[in-house]
Amino acid sequence: MQQYDDILYLPHHVSVKHPRMSGAERAAQFSPFAALTGYDAAVRETARQTDTREELDESKISMLNERLQLVFTSLEEKPEITITFFVPDDRKAGGTYMSVTGVVKKFDVLKRRIVMADQTHIPIDQIFEIDGACFDAIREG
Repeated sequence: MQQYDDILYLPHHVSVKHPRMSGAERAAQFSPFAALTGYDAAVRETARQTDTREELDESKISMLNERLQLVFTSLEEKPEITITFFVPDDRKAGGTYMSVTGVVKKFDVLKRRIVMADQTHIPIDQIFEIDGACFDAIREG
């Protein structure tokens, strides 16, 4: 006779106080937990690439100023232009370059930004390049 033969074939105990747990609930008790909460997000953030902002030389700044002046004087004609500008990253050094194509609605001189017709605000100090068909005469000349 073995040590547990007397209880081996007894019916399984069912608690009166606690309802029977489903298989999924039982499995959840043994599933791994996130001991390092936020670690994966921190690793992804560190791995996220940002660009460094290129410094413009005097000739590039002069060319951008000429083009801004041309756009400013022809606001009524509503020329379509493409502006490439730098957007600094909020969380780490660097940022990204964005390009927006559209019509300039106005120049906000006090806040030093351009407001496009689609309400995109572009800081003048972050502009890297301005292009469009309205500048063809400058390129040819």
